[in-house]
Amino acid sequence: MHIVVILRLVPDLADDLDLAEGGKSIDREWVGLALNEFDEQALEEAVLLSEASGATVTALALAGEGVERMLQGALARGASAAILLEGSGDDPLPSRTAAPIYAEAIRALAPDLVLTGVQTIEDLFGQLAPYLGRLLDWPQVSAVSGITLDAGHCQVRQEYSGGRQALIEVALPAVIGLQTASKPPRYVSASKLKEAMKSDRLSRQPAGAGRLANAARIERLVPPERSAGAEMLGDDPDSAAAGILGALDARGLLGT
Repeated sequence: MHIVVILRLVPDLADDLDLAEGGKSIDREWVGLALNEFDEQALEEAVLLSEASGATVTALALAGEGVERMLQGALARGASAAILLEGSGDDPLPSRTAAPIYAEAIRALAPDLVLTGVQTIEDLFGQLAPYLGRLLDWPQVSAVSGITLDAGHCQVRQEYSGGRQALIEVALPAVIGLQTASKPPRYVSASKLKEAMKSDRLSRQPAGAGRLANAARIERLVPPERSAGAEMLGDDPDSAAAGILGALDARGLLGT
């Protein structure tokens, strides 16, 4: 059993985000980057499946600033190998544009299962899993919160509104968009990360040149408009209570 998990770096939302000149992207010069939280869930699920079944896990990512360290972190978390796809350019690619590049690498690896995060915080064009499923002509399921492997197929839990879930059996090979792993992502110690940094399990290979035709384009990004703010009532209980009553009274919410 071979599992490929796709990892992507995204802007750290703890930092302030500014628009770049032209207004079509954010200014990345001073923005920190972090592993996409849904991809982190996919990586954890892949490692859990590996521990339960003996599967091999390969982490796959497009080259960019900080990506090599991200892949070393994946090795420290339990991935068997990592591949850095070089030559796709310096700018981050939306899922629709990146999908053919990943698909070409995946075909060469011939895995039984591909896991990726259900979405990223900055991808305005949709999810990567459906694109990969179409390009590879494999079944795909997204918004998954758990996977069980069996001979020739896997069972996944897909979440719906209202707290409902469906248990779906999917023939392998397949592409799964993870929302939540079966367990919380594990902590990586500094010693494991240092060991992974010295490992020879990270390889580099050229990225394919494939692109999907008629890809959508970003014409303009606009920061959200602030419509209102919070009124701080202070630490004194009596003053805070009076402030709450005053606010309710001003809005006609107090009974007579």
